[in-house]
Amino acid sequence: QVQLVESGGGLVQPGGSLRLSCAASGSTFSAYVMSWYRQAPGTERELVAIIAPYMTNYADSVKGRFTISRDNAKNTVYLQMNSLKPEDTAVYYCKARWLDNDYWGQGTQVTVSS
Repeated sequence: QVQLVESGGGLVQPGGSLRLSCAASGSTFSAYVMSWYRQAPGTERELVAIIAPYMTNYADSVKGRFTISRDNAKNTVYLQMNSLKPEDTAVYYCKARWLDNDYWGQGTQVTVSS
């Protein structure tokens, strides 16, 4: 069982920045495939960014603005979000994939509004 705890969400003005963090349990974190998803009201949950031991990938809508990274010593994955837009408003979820099982965090709200 992998437990995930997200933090760092909040209210930010358009053009601003936020950094989300996701702390994971387990002694094999470096092997987890970690990803961030988001879900806005009335929409399906969508993949934002993914990081595996040797690769990263992003949704087209966030390329060049968001950066996913991980610190294996701290069992933590980050999502640095720059140049935020109102359409980035959503609940952001962290997901870990390990041994063909998916584990989700509780989500953190990001609101981009003036």
